[in-house]
Amino acid sequence: MRGAEPTVSTLGGVERSHLSWLVPFLTWALLLCGNPGSAALVPVRWREGVVHGFLVLRTLEGKRLAAGDLIQLVRGDQVTSELVFHFEDGSLYDETTVFSQRHTFRLLSDHLVQKGPSFPHPIEVSINGITGWVTVRSTDNGKEKVLTEQLSVPADTANGLTLTLLKNIRPEAPETVVSLVTPTSKPRIVNS
Repeated sequence: MRGAEPTVSTLGGVERSHLSWLVPFLTWALLLCGNPGSAALVPVRWREGVVHGFLVLRTLEGKRLAAGDLIQLVRGDQVTSELVFHFEDGSLYDETTVFSQRHTFRLLSDHLVQKGPSFPHPIEVSINGITGWVTVRSTDNGKEKVLTEQLSVPADTANGLTLTLLKNIRPEAPETVVSLVTPTSKPRIVNS
């Protein structure tokens, strides 16, 4: 819809590390009533389609922090979704997620880049949801560190899929718990 400007606001107008709260907040929302022993795949109720969304990230006071795009392409049961925010201070948040949506949602790959003043710890994380290989490029005291390791990535891993999964959870479901690979310099699987 042209002319309309969708907005996403920060919580409480917090501007420090603008998106550093986004992943934990959405994860918390998804896992609100979770039990680590009950992780499960989320069934597809609403198939994802082709999307091009024009986004603006604002504080609650209306100050513009970033502009971005959400672009989704679909090929058969496979969806490629890219969410990009370009911040006013030059920072970048860029996440490309590839997932399947055949009966249940399944992460195939996720690539996350966070850099610039809004992200005190620049990081680039690549996850292969099939093989379990995770590569993390981070900077510590101005020195680049690269870590590649193979994790046992569960089929319910939700990196890059949080909003899609939230749309598909049945209202009558007593709880929904999924796994995430932490986007940190030493990745691990969390399931809370």
